[in-house]
Parts: sequence; structure tokens; C-alpha cells
Amino acid sequence: MTTTTISVNQLAQPLVEKLCAQAEWLGVRLSYSKAGVRVVDAGIDTRGSLEAGRLIAEICLGGLGRVQLTHGGVAARWPLSVHVHTSQPVIACLASQYAGWGLSDKQGEQNFQALGSGPARALARREPLFEELDYQDSADTSVLVLEVNREPPATILDKIVTDCQITHDKLTVILTPTCSLAGSMQVVARIVEVGLHKVHTLGFNLADIVDASGSAPLAPPANNFIQGMGRTNDAILFAGRIHLFVTGNESAAQVLAQQLPSSTSRDYGKPFAEVFKDYDYDFFKIDPLLFSPAQVAVTHLPSGQTFHSGTIALDLLDKSFG
Repeated sequence: MTTTTISVNQLAQPLVEKLCAQAEWLGVRLSYSKAGVRVVDAGIDTRGSLEAGRLIAEICLGGLGRVQLTHGGVAARWPLSVHVHTSQPVIACLASQYAGWGLSDKQGEQNFQALGSGPARALARREPLFEELDYQDSADTSVLVLEVNREPPATILDKIVTDCQITHDKLTVILTPTCSLAGSMQVVARIVEVGLHKVHTLGFNLADIVDASGSAPLAPPANNFIQGMGRTNDAILFAGRIHLFVTGNESAAQVLAQQLPSSTSRDYGKPFAEVFKDYDYDFFKIDPLLFSPAQVAVTHLPSGQTFHSGTIALDLLDKSFG
């Protein structure tokens, strides 16, 4: 394990405290579990906000990325764009932001299932991915983001605390429903992370990724989960753009650019909600290579060459967004 002083948990904590301190004007609500876990509702029983979602996205990145909401971009009908930049893309995106920690409780009255993202993942290291990532964090305070429509049961909170080896009062759990302002914002802000995850799937050397940025149109929140999940995915699949700066082999960089766009997937060509329905709502039947940005630029730093691939599909974006 390479020694590093970078701690996503420590860097994210001031952002967590800012979110909580400004809870009223950000439209989020604070509560505490019986054991003392701080729970931030960013859209279940409160309105939430785009600014809350922006801040939550930076928390997910472990304080190693900047997220901005601006007007302009590729989609004239959808002028709001989410821009993300990180100079530590592997740690920020794969060791923190990626929603890879599966949490479930099948013992209660209602099954609870969620994927956790954010700095707590780097403490718990419960995923096989961490065997490949040359990174491990250490901290006594942590935060986990869950894209859910209801609060997690005590058993889930207990598991997070135990796996992270912290106390209940040192954990914050942030809840961001897909069909909410904050939820839509923080999912679209995964534009670079989605690209990095496909880079990993394609077998490109992660150590050669130096810097990364990306942007995608902000998806308007939907009124049901399937459509909401579809719109946030489609923002990235049809109009998301990333620019990676890499070292290593030039030919590998060129091949990466060619293989990275979403249009290389067999399932590309219709809104994600339709693809999901075609597979009987079985997420794992969908081609994993679909989850990637629409357009890619890869700059190979040693040679100075930039390789471009992919296309923006505004017709499909409009079909998805309505």
C-alpha cells in the first residue's frame, strides 16, 4: 500500500459540516438515530436544492474535486450544466464517489437495499475494487451517501459504523432520492466517475490517469424512480463529455479514447428507462459498457497528442428529458 497523506474523510468533513450548518437554506433536514448517527435528508421529506446536491457531490468526491452548476453547454433546451474537475481522479472517483458498497437488510418488515458512495467506502474497504486501488484511508469521522427514498434501519447504520471502525456519533449519512433536486444533481455530477469506472473495466492502467474533467446537462427530476434513474443516466450517456489527461503508452491512450464512449455499447440507442424495461428491470442484464460518457477526449501528455471519440445525441436526450 502506497503511503499518502490524502484523506478523503478528513477533506470531506468541512463540507459535511457546511451542509449541516446551512441546512435550512439548503432545504435539507437533520435528525439523529437513537445511537447518535447524524442523518441528512436531502429530498425525502424536504425539498432539498441544487446547491445541496452540488455540495453533496463534492462530499462524495472526498473533497478532491470541484463541482459547478452553470448555464450553457451542448444542449440548448437544457441550459443547466454540471461541471466536475479533479486532479486526483482515481482516489476521488473510484475510492470515494463510486456507489459500490452494497448494503442490505432483509430481516425487517421491509427489505432495505442501497449502494453507498462517498468517503466511508475508503474506511470500510468492503469491495473487491479496493484490492486493486493503491489507497486506504484512516479517520475517526466519516460520511456515506445513499440514493434512497427512505431512512436506513438501525441495522444498516450499525453495519456502516462497525465496518468503518468508528463510533455512531462520528458518522453522517446523507440521503438523496433520485427524484429530487439534490439527487439529480449529485448523480449527474458522477460524469467523471462513470468514465473512470469504464476506464477500469477496459483494463487501462489507472496509475496513468493524471487529471480529469467532465460536464453533462442537469437532468430535470422525474416523478417516479424509473424515469428519474433513466434521465440522470441519459444525461451522461447522450450528452456527457469528459477530458482525461494520461501518461503511459500512446497507443493505449488512443485505444482508450476509441473504446470509452457510450455509443460503443450494444445497448446504446434508446433512453435508459426503455433499455431497463427491455431487460425486465434487471439491472445486471444491461451491458456494463453502456455506462460511460457520450463524448471523450484523451490527452497523452508525453506526446502531446489528443484523441477524440464519441458523439452527442441531443435527440435521444430530448426524448428522455421530455
